[in-house]
Amino acid sequence: MSVQERKQRERAERERLIVATARQLAEEQGWDAVTTRRLAERIEYSQPVLYSHFRGKREIIGAVALEGAAELAAELRAASRSASAEGTRGRVTALARAYLDFAERNPGVYDAMFQLDGGLVFAAEETPEALKDGFAALLETLKDVAGEGVEAGLLTEVFWASLHGLVTLSRAGRLPVGDAERRVWLLVSRLAVV
Repeated sequence: MSVQERKQRERAERERLIVATARQLAEEQGWDAVTTRRLAERIEYSQPVLYSHFRGKREIIGAVALEGAAELAAELRAASRSASAEGTRGRVTALARAYLDFAERNPGVYDAMFQLDGGLVFAAEETPEALKDGFAALLETLKDVAGEGVEAGLLTEVFWASLHGLVTLSRAGRLPVGDAERRVWLLVSRLAVV
C-alpha cells in the first residue's frame, strides 16, 4: 500500500469515527450536545482535524443523515421482503412498522434526516443518492397498491408524510401512548391498501 493510499484510508477512518461519535452523542444527549469541541474531546483529535473533514456541525448532521437514510432503506426493504408471504397488505404493514421502529430506535439519526438542517436537498435532481434510495425503498412496495389513476410517487409521499407525522406527534407526546398498532392498521387499511 502506498503512502497516499494509507493516508486516504486513515482519513476515511477518521471521518467514520467523527460521524459515529456525533451520532452516538446525539442519540445519548440530543443534537444540542454535539459540538466540535465535544467531538474533538471524544475522538481525541483537535478541532482543526474535525474541520479538515467537515466545515461544521451542519455537514456532520448531513453525513449522519445520509448514513441513516441508507440504513432506513435497507431496513424497509428487509421488512417488505420478510412479509412477502403475507401479501400486499402484510408488506405495507411491515413497511410502516419498520419505518416507525427505525425512528423510535434512532431519534438522533431521524432528527438529522428530517428535522435538522444538514445541508441536504430533498426532492430535486441534486438530492443525494442515499436519500433517493430511502424514498425508493418505500415506493417499491407502494407502487403495487397505488391503483389505477393514482400516481405511485404521490401515494408514497402521502404515506411517508403520514408516517413522519406519526413519529413527530408521538415523540412530542401529542398522541396517546399505546395506540401505535391501531394507527398502523388504520393507515394501511384506509390509505394504502384497498
